Amino acid sequence: MKYQLEVTRTNRRILEKMINSIPLETLNRVPEGFSNSIIWNIAHVVVTQQLLVYKLSGLPTLVSDEMIERYRKGTKTEHAVTEEELEMVKTLLHSTIDQTEKDMDANVFENYQEYPTSTGFVLKSLADAVAFNNFHEGIHLGYIMAMKKAL
Repeated sequence: MKYQLEVTRTNRRILEKMINSIPLETLNRVPEGFSNSIIWNIAHVVVTQQLLVYKLSGLPTLVSDEMIERYRKGTKTEHAVTEEELEMVKTLLHSTIDQTEKDMDANVFENYQEYPTSTGFVLKSLADAVAFNNFHEGIHLGYIMAMKKAL
């Protein structure tokens, strides 16, 4: 799974470059034809990884319940992200993956609750969750690239 985590890290570095190259006002804007902002999509991938890997393993997440409620599947952009929130998201992009790797090495993931995704994949293990998460993050990276062009 080390390779899968490196794929995640590569995607997260791309997302961080976008955060650093786009003004906050633009990150918060929802382009015509889209449901959410760029920053919502970035925070959403952080939250989703936590739900897929930690929550479905019966472990506490590394992000707050408030963040989960704001950015989980089915939510939409409802507020402008502040500079402080943006910095938190930037930190979480990397710290959550670093901690996931440490937790994998420490064998803290002992159980996994099977989960049928909305795309039709059924996740049956931690390995499935990590692989699917990369697929999910790739979808959102594509959205973000299209949104950037639309703004």
